[in-house]
Amino acid sequence: MVRKKADAGANRPMLSLHVPEPKFRPGDAVDFSDLAIPQAGAQPRPDETGPASDTFPLCNDMIRVLGSDNQAHGPWDPRLLPDAMRQILREMTLVRTFDNRMYRAQRQGKTSFYLKCTGEEATSVAATRALDFEDMIFPSYRQQGCLIARDYPILEMVNQIYSNRADRLKGRQLPILYSARSANFFTISGNLATQLPQATGFAMASAIKGDSKIAAGWVGEGSTAEGDFHSALTFAAVYNAPVIFNVINNQWAISSFSGIAGAERATFAARAIGYGIAGLRVDGNDALAVYAAERWAADRARSNAGPTLIEFFTYRGEGHSTSDDPNVYRSAYEREQWPLGDPIERLKAHLIAIGEWSEERHVALERELDEEVKEAQREAEKNGILGHGLHHPFHTMFEDVFEELPWHLEEQAEQAIRERQIKWPD
Repeated sequence: MVRKKADAGANRPMLSLHVPEPKFRPGDAVDFSDLAIPQAGAQPRPDETGPASDTFPLCNDMIRVLGSDNQAHGPWDPRLLPDAMRQILREMTLVRTFDNRMYRAQRQGKTSFYLKCTGEEATSVAATRALDFEDMIFPSYRQQGCLIARDYPILEMVNQIYSNRADRLKGRQLPILYSARSANFFTISGNLATQLPQATGFAMASAIKGDSKIAAGWVGEGSTAEGDFHSALTFAAVYNAPVIFNVINNQWAISSFSGIAGAERATFAARAIGYGIAGLRVDGNDALAVYAAERWAADRARSNAGPTLIEFFTYRGEGHSTSDDPNVYRSAYEREQWPLGDPIERLKAHLIAIGEWSEERHVALERELDEEVKEAQREAEKNGILGHGLHHPFHTMFEDVFEELPWHLEEQAEQAIRERQIKWPD
């Protein structure tokens, strides 16, 4: 007897769909005790040129250098000189100072948009310091620390944020979507993860030419769900491209937590295992661990040993951007309860513990950097702010795309200029 369609599967359990939910919502108490935070210095450091499989246990561990005693421990200690650590501390502090002033500028209506990286400063500053200046950086939109670590002028960054007449990008990019060829910093795209195939392509081209430059790309953990992420890793694995993929796992994407991108199933570093490339999972709030991991991956790439995926485990201390209010989707207690602390405070405490810094010197540094950013802001505002009319001439919208402007765009440019002169005569 043939079972009727309506009865098909009647004796089977009903299927259900799993929708990941964050552990804490607004108003909830926060308890991170379930996070496995390993002892600093306990992780082995494989040879940079060894097989990728040597790194696979580290994809589920967490590389840490700075311990609760504020001392550096273990084989991943990069043994930086005090001057180098003070430089990283200075640049991380400058990034935070810059973020705070630009955030206030947005709230004052001087720009339309801003995006802070509070709590994530080490993942850009320390990582960039571990690269050579000639290595190409392919950033996402929270890597202002890469520019600052390469001594890019703060004034130019503020001009771009204000989209004023001194903006080198002529107001064509959303604020904070920088581009700086002089700093080997690729143009930031608002389309998530597109920078990773570009990083792989640059690395492949460098290898084809027999050059020595490698590529390093940054992406948020939420963007690892994009197809571009997997395309980039496929090409990098197949062609052994000299590229580093820095995944910044700050626990939250745009109002959605990391579980939506797959964090409930495995670490993001573990994705390296499936592609057969080296993978590291790192305490992203430990500047020394960040530096050591990035340098390890850079040395590996430069030795033709292949690509590396690094997951920097950190926390997004602020909202996604000035357009986002994290209080509507996460507990207000998360930031203060985050078990890995603050990257600036941890490096500062280490330098103090070894007798190379002090609270008084740090207060003086903060004051100095605030004046530095304030002065750059004053200079940039002379070139214009949002809505004050000081911007690039109208006709520049037709420039910099074609070597020779096509006839139909020439006609449109002339027409637009005539209409503008009629509407707004001098």
